[in-house]
Amino acid sequence: MRVGGSSLALEDVERVARGRARVELHPDARARMEASRAVVERALAEGRVVYGVTTGFGRLSDTVIPEGERRHLQVNLLRSHAAGVGEALPEDAARAVMLLRAHTLAGGRSGVRPVLVERLLALLDAGVYPRIPEQGSVGASGDLAPLAHLGLVLIGEGEAFDGAAWAPAARVLERHGLAPLELQAKEGLALVNGT
Repeated sequence: MRVGGSSLALEDVERVARGRARVELHPDARARMEASRAVVERALAEGRVVYGVTTGFGRLSDTVIPEGERRHLQVNLLRSHAAGVGEALPEDAARAVMLLRAHTLAGGRSGVRPVLVERLLALLDAGVYPRIPEQGSVGASGDLAPLAHLGLVLIGEGEAFDGAAWAPAARVLERHGLAPLELQAKEGLALVNGT
């Protein structure tokens, strides 16, 4: 099965979430994602002011973030919104969240690098999923907190499950031969809030 092509049917989500079907990036998605990422890179190179990319968020939207701090901004966004509480989502729900976020980002409208989606797919294929608390969504989007918990695992923070027990995400990634991703400008925002 592929993400980033046509829309996903409910049966596709179930095949991945419950049946552990393998997933790969649709060939056309890579080109769309690279073109979208080029828009972000061009804005950065031109010194343009772009919300959440070169500026802060919310009340800090008029605050320009120095170039050397823009990656930290994306990581701090995930950390600040990973505020869920309660029991972890069951495996099938967490896997569905991962698949749907990968498919959305693979659409090529969010300005992220293909490696972000490829990492989500690698985790799905390895049977690794993030600890996403059942409660705690914040903001009008309604999914900021759960998606922040998902994003933390990609950078080696938070907790993940890989078949035996919950463990620090960095340790789980290492067991699977994966290094934590270093987020680039716009990518933390895209992980929690789509386009």
